[in-house]
Amino acid sequence: MARRLASHAPAAKDLRLDGRVITLSNPDKVLYPGGFTKAQVIDYYLRVAKFILPHLKDRPVTLKRYPNGVTGEFFYEKRAPSFTPEWVKTFPVPRRDGGAPISYILINDRPTLAWTANLANLEIHPFLHRVPKIHAPTAIVFDLDPGVGADVLRCAEVALLLKDLFARLDLQSFVKVSGSKGLQLYVPLNSSATYEVTEAFAHTVAQFLEEEHPKLAVSEMAKQKRASRVFIDWSQNSEHKTTVSVYSLRAKHERPYVSMPVTWDELTAALAKKDPQRLFFEPEAALKRLMKKGDLFAPVLTLKQQLPSSLGGSNRGTSRATTQTAPALQEYRNKRDFLKTPEPQPIVPKERAEGGRRPFVVQKHAASRLHYDFRLEMQGVLKSWAVPKGIPLDLSEKRLAVATEDHPVDYLKFEGTIPKDQYGGGTVMVWDIGTYQVLDGNYYKGKLTISLEGKKLKGEWTLVKAPSQGEKNWLIIKTGAAMPPARKSQDDSSALTNRSMEQIAKENKATWQSIARR
Repeated sequence: MARRLASHAPAAKDLRLDGRVITLSNPDKVLYPGGFTKAQVIDYYLRVAKFILPHLKDRPVTLKRYPNGVTGEFFYEKRAPSFTPEWVKTFPVPRRDGGAPISYILINDRPTLAWTANLANLEIHPFLHRVPKIHAPTAIVFDLDPGVGADVLRCAEVALLLKDLFARLDLQSFVKVSGSKGLQLYVPLNSSATYEVTEAFAHTVAQFLEEEHPKLAVSEMAKQKRASRVFIDWSQNSEHKTTVSVYSLRAKHERPYVSMPVTWDELTAALAKKDPQRLFFEPEAALKRLMKKGDLFAPVLTLKQQLPSSLGGSNRGTSRATTQTAPALQEYRNKRDFLKTPEPQPIVPKERAEGGRRPFVVQKHAASRLHYDFRLEMQGVLKSWAVPKGIPLDLSEKRLAVATEDHPVDYLKFEGTIPKDQYGGGTVMVWDIGTYQVLDGNYYKGKLTISLEGKKLKGEWTLVKAPSQGEKNWLIIKTGAAMPPARKSQDDSSALTNRSMEQIAKENKATWQSIARR
């Protein structure tokens, strides 16, 4: 049973705090089975305020509210509610789709902390950046999530491997229990690094660890691949993602656990003793620990560190492949001899365009068989499919799209001839090019609805994985509305140069614009 904090819990309906008045609603409502009430939630946050507020200061937060407690329904709230007091600070954060900004709450003081707790906001999820520098995360975070058959101790194994990797890169890292079932590891930066840099770095780290320890770690989101392994969620480093705050309560169990920092020695000891309970802290224990040990996460706020240019280096001990090529593009490199093919080198860009729309390309490819290559820019690479019959135009029409290796972003404008003795040998035309926007779904979950705005293709399509037809097989389906077919002259005309396939083959040379080196 959760220990009650009755001696500290506010009893009055109106809470007067630092010159503000917060009217409490239903303070005796039980939010955790066992009798842990809303009053006790508010009390915990006020007692932990001096530790949690420095980590929340000037960070927009997403609220996670449980009006009927942890056994009831919950909802995330990004926008400050209409009844938000005028003394609560907010900050407008632009939408990814370019729409009206969202006014997020900033929990910068005790009254705001208590006010949000009174909303039955059990979990506090801040961004990694501080306003107004919304494109500069102050740290990199790795959310270690155990799959079926794994637990927090399995996560501890992965966390220690990550710690050792970062130590070889001269980077300090800090770990906290999530208060749920996993761990979160932070690498402080407090620099000018942007999300484009940190997200790409985090992705590379996750892929590298998966490559080195395939039975222990996985870098892909698909749940079927996580059995007995730990998912290293690198995507938390996206500019639109939030992560549960240190010292926040969690609502994942019937008992009120806290997301708490632990030392590396404590993590090692829990692993040695095979005792996961060493890594769970209820509010009273968390507060006593803070009084004794202080804020173990304080260095995350101030420690300045620079990311290396790669995971490799002459003395780093990482693999040759990793030092030369981002893991996402290793298959692309392995299939090609760049002394013979004119295709772009496997380089991940240092920067990429911001905003909700990203580039796409459709390339007409006369290889052993004529087909179309469909590519969407994601996470610094081009996710790619071979579509034998081309992009469907009739409403609800389905066509096979076979997933192929990731390509470098420079491939967006690749057009020309690949030598016949090389992988994919033949003529390549940029048949269409433009931008796309995600309307619904998630690539890593196997279903994605997108809106294309190209020179030829305009409208909505859906990509859905079809594992029953083969591991790499997807379907691309025309949704939204039908499109008229392209004229014959348009179908055989480059969207970049207006050349026909015959003209491109006759000229027998390749052109592409370097994006990765910008």
